[in-house]
Amino acid sequence: MEQSIQQMLSRSGGGMGDAAGVDQPTPDTSEQIHISSLALLKMLKHARAGVPMEVMGLMLGEFVDDYTIKVVDVFAMPQSGTGVSVEAVDPVFQQEMLDLLKLTGRHEMVVGWYHSHPGFGCWLSGTDVNTQQSFEMLHQR
Repeated sequence: MEQSIQQMLSRSGGGMGDAAGVDQPTPDTSEQIHISSLALLKMLKHARAGVPMEVMGLMLGEFVDDYTIKVVDVFAMPQSGTGVSVEAVDPVFQQEMLDLLKLTGRHEMVVGWYHSHPGFGCWLSGTDVNTQQSFEMLHQR
């Protein structure tokens, strides 16, 4: 009976007898993000202080490799947010902050962004997805 099932599967394009139907390992392209205690506490404090408004900030650190990001610190972005939206990253303020960090001997780069959804839980809105796509286009690895 086992052989008849395998024959049936191979005729239908599945099963182990057909190379197209053999399970192939899928490469792991998931990312690991290591966030320092300092960065996490600063994000939580920022989000808590912003309630009921949304807040946004940038994450500083390094791209360790193609699949690993190390976040060591964050800084809050000035924005005019509401309870349901927040303006995108201000490139002028971002550059000024990075220049100030370099003056103090800090050479981390922007590796990501964060923002809150007070009262709505953790999810990506359509605006968040667009922000992330823009970020990835500007910061390709």
